[in-house]
Amino acid sequence: MTPSVADAVNTFLHDAELRFSPRTVRSYRQDLRAFRAWLADRGVHRLDALSTRDVRMHASDLLANGAAKTSVARRLSCIRTFLRFCAKQGWIPPALAEQIRRPKPDRRLPRYLHEEEVAALLDHVTGNDFMALRDRALLEFLYATGVRVSECVQLDLGDLDLSAGFARVLGKGGRERYVVVGRRAVEALQRYLPCRDRMARCPAVFINRRGGRLTDRSVRRVLERRIQEVPGLRAIHVHGLRHSFATHMLNGGADLRSVQELLGHASLSSTQIYTHTSREQLARAYYAAHPRARRGSEGRESSDDGI
Repeated sequence: MTPSVADAVNTFLHDAELRFSPRTVRSYRQDLRAFRAWLADRGVHRLDALSTRDVRMHASDLLANGAAKTSVARRLSCIRTFLRFCAKQGWIPPALAEQIRRPKPDRRLPRYLHEEEVAALLDHVTGNDFMALRDRALLEFLYATGVRVSECVQLDLGDLDLSAGFARVLGKGGRERYVVVGRRAVEALQRYLPCRDRMARCPAVFINRRGGRLTDRSVRRVLERRIQEVPGLRAIHVHGLRHSFATHMLNGGADLRSVQELLGHASLSSTQIYTHTSREQLARAYYAAHPRARRGSEGRESSDDGI
């Protein structure tokens, strides 16, 4: 017998708790409860009454009410995962899940800081008290590794190998990878960790004043406060340090595949968005190398005969 939408959602979430991270399960629960309520308002209570058209109408309503394409894409991805689970249980035809298409997201250029701006931010965090040592180590680590803020706050002491300059992080989908911790970040961590060890009440690397693990929101507040302390520095979200890392790596000559590995991107296309920032370098290389693009001292293309 085909279950109700509510029962199917509850069964899926129970299964998801065994297979996905708590953060992913929270997101699934929020999205599916909203979808279930939307269906109930339209009289759809049983799973066998659900159609692809209902899913499309739900997405259209979200967009019409001002939801961002990225939010709608996430909601549809969640619904598709849910329907695939239902298909595996034999409750619905597999085609119902596979016919769901996410809207193509707007390709926005990432906001990042220039190298001198990052240097101004990091060098401004001085002092030997716990907050200063932690904030310097935290920001140095985020910029040195390019990790997501969620990966940073999950970091435990056992994940660090400062003598080798590596850290082990757990990324999206439970994928484990190693990131390189640069010299400045290692030095900042070495100054911070003795103070951390005296206060910590958990294995987390980055802790709050009560000794507990920092949260994503706490890291955002740290960055906002430290940016405000630097006169004239542009505001960015904490993800902007990840963008800055990727941009500066590519500008410095790193190949795209290496940056992809360090960022933990499953697809190279996710990393390619950062290549736009190298246009100035490409232009300089072009004008320096191309025989019919090199400019003379008066701004004209140079030639061997001086004409």
